[in-house]
Amino acid sequence: MGIINLSPDSFYQKSRSGSEKDAVLLAERHIEEGAEILDIGAESSRPGSTPISEELEWQRLIPVVSEICKWFDVPVSVDTYKPRVAERVLEAGATLINDITGLQKTPEMAKIIAQNKAGVILMHMLGTPETMQDRPCYENVIQDIKIFLNKSINLAENAGIRSIVIDPGIGFGKTQAHNLELIRRLGEFQELGKPILLGVSRKSFIGGVLKLPVEERLEGSLAATVIGVLNGATLIRTHDVRATGRAVKMARAIMGNGVQER
Repeated sequence: MGIINLSPDSFYQKSRSGSEKDAVLLAERHIEEGAEILDIGAESSRPGSTPISEELEWQRLIPVVSEICKWFDVPVSVDTYKPRVAERVLEAGATLINDITGLQKTPEMAKIIAQNKAGVILMHMLGTPETMQDRPCYENVIQDIKIFLNKSINLAENAGIRSIVIDPGIGFGKTQAHNLELIRRLGEFQELGKPILLGVSRKSFIGGVLKLPVEERLEGSLAATVIGVLNGATLIRTHDVRATGRAVKMARAIMGNGVQER
């Protein structure tokens, strides 16, 4: 899943697209490098970020989603938790909603997704992007997130959504220790019976371990991704499609479930 950010304040500058043309060119590059899904967002959810209006969000999204759906035969996911925005981007051609609140902020979202026969990614987040890194605390990080995601799955299934992916939300209301434990124990989320998305690309916990700025976190991202794949991740959200795809392909080949040389 290749990331396309339409917000001017996303944490990784190279993922930002300042115009419709830039977004289409980035989509083309992601696809050439092997992206099977494009994930488009117009509101930054980095720690400390503040929400934008529905109107500004869909104004940024609609032209880009429409153009990408027109030119490329690749499923488009939109990162939003706002029902009206979801409704409009699904009408514009998106087929997947990536909800960082796991449908629990606005349960109406589940109905809209189901009515449009779209899929959903259910992510866990503690609090809001503005407050989530203010000393996040859990009784049991794995169990607490599993309970949250199970509730989200029930909301989705009760609304009639058939395509459901879960995401433990690396970096969204977690300490560095929480993030490392989540990747190490990712396989435990397979008990929920849904495909697992892992999003670690260039995040701050990697910078914390390696003491590196966001521009120098590729190797750390690849290491975390490979461990995640070996522990059960089936969908990877990344800024670096080609490098990530190669690392994952190699890891799967070694484990015996990838393409093998004849």
